[in-house]
Amino acid sequence: MKELIKNIIIWKINFIARMYLWRFKPVIIAITGNVGKTSTKEAITAVLSSTKRVRSGKGNLNNEFGVPLVIVGNWMDDYYEGGNTLWFWAKVLHLSFFGWFFARNYPEVLVLEYGADKPGDIKRLVKKFRPHIGVVTAVGEIPVHVEFFSGSEAVAREKSKLIEALAPTGYAILNSDDDVVLDMEKRTKATVITYGFGEGAEVRVSNFDHKTDNNIPLGTSFKLHYGPNSFVPVNVMGSLGPSQAYAAAAAAAVGIALDMNLVEISDALSYYDGPKGRLKILAGIKNSWIIDDTYNASPASTHLALSVLRELPAKRRIAVLGDMLELGKYAIQAHQTVGDLVDGFVDVLVCVGARAKFIADSAGNQMPKENIHTFDTADMAKKKVQELVKEGDLILVKGSQGMRMERIVEEIMAEPDKKKELLVRQSKKWLSK
Repeated sequence: MKELIKNIIIWKINFIARMYLWRFKPVIIAITGNVGKTSTKEAITAVLSSTKRVRSGKGNLNNEFGVPLVIVGNWMDDYYEGGNTLWFWAKVLHLSFFGWFFARNYPEVLVLEYGADKPGDIKRLVKKFRPHIGVVTAVGEIPVHVEFFSGSEAVAREKSKLIEALAPTGYAILNSDDDVVLDMEKRTKATVITYGFGEGAEVRVSNFDHKTDNNIPLGTSFKLHYGPNSFVPVNVMGSLGPSQAYAAAAAAAVGIALDMNLVEISDALSYYDGPKGRLKILAGIKNSWIIDDTYNASPASTHLALSVLRELPAKRRIAVLGDMLELGKYAIQAHQTVGDLVDGFVDVLVCVGARAKFIADSAGNQMPKENIHTFDTADMAKKKVQELVKEGDLILVKGSQGMRMERIVEEIMAEPDKKKELLVRQSKKWLSK
């Protein structure tokens, strides 16, 4: 019975969402990839909001329930504060139906994430909600959610369904630094705009650097190039890593597709500071600094986070790493590889979860074993992390969302009273888990 009710709700909310698209005809920008979707979504929203009415989905609303919820209205807060009940869905269906008749100032642009947890997910989404612009961020050698696919190639094929669905009048925005993503240009009739750090990218990042002051991390700076002689400087304060530059470059490519120039794009990006839990800079206890990357974790994003930690100055560097989930047969190998990366720059390593013990095992060959600590859960680890922190430390905290690594950040942040403002997963729904 529950499954029948669920299917009826899915059908109704999808039908109403398609009615909204038929009536208001917004430009749909769909984003997929295994790394950087949310940062890219927020950067695109920042760029386009300077000239258009834009709505982007908050949270992780990227499936057959989430995408239509964004189309008919921003229901994220209600959803995470106790949604997914019959009362919630009845309210959504009722208000959305009448909203179709009376809505005013509906968004001109919808910026949506299209997720792929299992084969067929993106194919179904693009069939129902065909995008005008498709953005693919990165796939990586071992993608997240790969446990539900036959392998990484199957994940890439599923992601490419977004690009295949684009009309000849549309645009495919592709990360040229990821060979798997760049190869998708063969699968589309749309105009392709590439972005990345490499020389072949049409929207190219150069002069990337982390901004610091007396060992205090501040953000990133870089230049965006388009065309032979055009470039603009961009500063992203409060967030770290090349992922911010990739997000800005993808957003610039979308802006260019919609007839914006680089100066307009650069000005708009000054309002972008990166989403919570994605390489965010937070003040820590004992005059330490935290790199909060607790939203989620994949092999590619974990490697990136460790490279950021390595490049920044600090008295000591502490890495607090949780399990990377949904990797299937790649789980052991992926965690062992992470452990191999800590050589020479991680002074203290804290591993959280059953899979993260493979990180600890490999790291034991790279650093003194007495500086490696293992725990089963974030709640068990957080007090020890607090004890370990010293003045001047730089602490990276990262893990898959199921590991709830933000609880460790809450324990060591200088302003825990601002946790709802600064941390991920602070809704009643998440806090009750």
